[in-house]
Amino acid sequence: MMLFDPHIHMTSRTTDDYTVMAESGIAAVVEPAFWVGQPRTHVGTFEDYFLSLLGWERFRASQFGIRHFCALALNPKEANNPKVAHGVIELLRQYLDKDGVVAVGEVGLDDQTEAEAKYFSVQIDLAKEFSLPLLVHTPHRDKKRGTEQTLALIRESGIRPELVLIDHNNEETLDQVLASGCWAGHSIYPKTKMDEQRMVQLVKQYGGERILINSAADWGVSDPLKVPKTVHAMMEAGIPRDTITQIVWDNPIAFFKQSGRLDLGLADCHPVVDVDQRKLWEGNSVLRGQNPVFDASRDSHVPHTRS
Repeated sequence: MMLFDPHIHMTSRTTDDYTVMAESGIAAVVEPAFWVGQPRTHVGTFEDYFLSLLGWERFRASQFGIRHFCALALNPKEANNPKVAHGVIELLRQYLDKDGVVAVGEVGLDDQTEAEAKYFSVQIDLAKEFSLPLLVHTPHRDKKRGTEQTLALIRESGIRPELVLIDHNNEETLDQVLASGCWAGHSIYPKTKMDEQRMVQLVKQYGGERILINSAADWGVSDPLKVPKTVHAMMEAGIPRDTITQIVWDNPIAFFKQSGRLDLGLADCHPVVDVDQRKLWEGNSVLRGQNPVFDASRDSHVPHTRS
């Protein structure tokens, strides 16, 4: 079964993570722009970050056979920083039409401040202007109220709900998100947010329509294999394979394909990535002196080195 992790911060992860993800069936990821752990003080640092998501990280994923797409945005936490917020919005106008950008995100609310609501609305307008879907972060604290406010802002904006993926749902919020017509994402975490068994119960109750799961793995305590681990839990619980495939492959493709920039098919179409670790990105390799792995089909006179 091919798997799609539609929310993971690979900038924070190692090449070992890419290796075990590929071995576990993860064939594609979306990496949303997010808070890097400490406040950024200059707009230029956002530009370098966006460029890395569009370039180096996309290349690094390909070196392990994984398709990498991204979403770009001013994240909710730093929407509260007047030194950078307006400048990042202007910067986004230069980058949202780039190849590989499949959504505006992650946007939304964190502390549920006026500034966050303001820039959430501004970025909804950007999504409409650039004809992109919207990936929405819901607050970790007071989630139910934050989700209600999120849905109200979405309704007021006039953006079509089928273009909106509201993430980090739990038992308190899923019903109202599905009722809104938006897509519902769930971040599976080791100790917080949502775990495998709770997700199994939600799928048993609601089925697979407009439901996605992700690892949201980043620099904190998190697990980049939570999507395959949740698949295993769903299989063990007897959830039909078609429903599982819908959640972990068909749904993320259907949502992000609305960008017009996601060249993947549904379950009958494999996202072929020819691994060639002999390649360089601006003179750099992921190997650090190790022997390169590559697909023999790319160079018939060189033996296949993949184990």
